[in-house]
Amino acid sequence: MDSTLSSRAPLRAQPRPQPLALSNLLLFVSALVFAMVVVGGITRLTESGLSITEWKPLSGAVPPLSHADWEQAFALYQATPEYQKINGPAGMTLDQFKQIYFWEFVHRLLGRFIGIAFAAPLVWFAAKRAIPRGYGWKLVGLLVLGGLQGLLGWYMVMSGLAERTDVSHLRLSAHLLLALAIMGALIWVALDLRRLVAASEDRPSRLTGAAGATLAILFVQLLYGAWVAGLNAGAVAPSWPDMQGRFVPEGIDWSQGAAWALSSDPYLVHFIHRWWAWVVVVALVVFARKVRPISRAPSIAIHSAFGTQILLGILTVLSGVAIWLAALHQAVGALLVASTVWGAHVLGRRA
Repeated sequence: MDSTLSSRAPLRAQPRPQPLALSNLLLFVSALVFAMVVVGGITRLTESGLSITEWKPLSGAVPPLSHADWEQAFALYQATPEYQKINGPAGMTLDQFKQIYFWEFVHRLLGRFIGIAFAAPLVWFAAKRAIPRGYGWKLVGLLVLGGLQGLLGWYMVMSGLAERTDVSHLRLSAHLLLALAIMGALIWVALDLRRLVAASEDRPSRLTGAAGATLAILFVQLLYGAWVAGLNAGAVAPSWPDMQGRFVPEGIDWSQGAAWALSSDPYLVHFIHRWWAWVVVVALVVFARKVRPISRAPSIAIHSAFGTQILLGILTVLSGVAIWLAALHQAVGALLVASTVWGAHVLGRRA
């Protein structure tokens, strides 16, 4: 009798890890984060980031639908310093406001979609007990980082709603770098899962000293690139390789101290971003040579990305920061991060 009852009792689903499916999910989400970085760059370049003055995680997913709704959204924007000091005196119309509202709305909507596209399948994988052992905390951590990115984005916007006519370039850089870090982490874990499939056992890569040093050098360049964007520093010297006919530009303000100048003076920030790029090139060439004997593909990707990035950076400066070139420059910068993370993962397999 007892055996009959026990045979009829519902059996708990046995774990059936699906590392390849999870890896594909993470790569898909990383592609969405890449798109988010590109749209965020366009939002910054078109000065659209302050067009939405409220943070409504749920109801904010619906844009203004009636003329009255648009008038209300425009009225909120008209209370910002950006409108009162820049766009208001320039005679901004409601139709012009709708154009900048579009990019900020798409940027926020994409962020919401990324959250759903990651969280919903993750719940399904967890319910099916399809997450390999040791990866649950990593996936939850990535999800938490995505939520923090949303909070950081609103913290950045807040900096431009009170006294400033734009967002803080320091908060902007934190927002961008966290997005790139999340994208890199998604790719890393996805590659670990693919290695689990290939090796039939968990062999996660380790960050080597060479990879860590290369990523640190690249981090400095990305940080200064974000500051160049936030300070509109790309427009202070529309020539290359000189700046205003000189190697070191005139106009660097040292009066507030070296730390302020290194982080907030547009001439010095542009100068450092321009020439640190060559330090990055040397580091990436050396790093790619270490990766090449193990796998040629990431080595080729690294060389292609930084070569294209250098050319786009020069063309962006010479064009007077044309929006489409600057957006491509940021997009290829994100691809360079992805390629370097790929190479770091390959190199870390030996470790």
